[in-house]
Amino acid sequence: TVITNLLSAAPYIGTNLVQWIWGGFSISNATLTRFFAFHFILPFIIAGLTMMHLLFLHQTGSSNPTGLNPNMDKTPFHTYYTYKDATGFIILFLALIALSTFSPNLLGDPDNFTPANPLVTPPHIKPEWY
Repeated sequence: TVITNLLSAAPYIGTNLVQWIWGGFSISNATLTRFFAFHFILPFIIAGLTMMHLLFLHQTGSSNPTGLNPNMDKTPFHTYYTYKDATGFIILFLALIALSTFSPNLLGDPDNFTPANPLVTPPHIKPEWY
């Protein structure tokens, strides 16, 4: 509610904007449904806009503020960088698989290895400061 109430600071339309986003005068099931739908659909919108950006960039090219000839001595993106990125990804992925296969507890939290005792509260558990 703090983030949505920030919209109420907009002059003239702030209160109506917050009520429209909430779907009423308070947070309800409609609000949760709207935010879930927005949370689900936003990555697809961003991916689509990114694809459109790459398409337009590929068709027209980047702007050149220096005025020099942009076609001099270029490295092609697909053959060089695609294979370079794929090789790096495969090497790191295989390293992660080897790490998780041969020593799965190496990256674990040390608190997970303390024996459980239901009668004693661990010393690192403290109430919040507030």
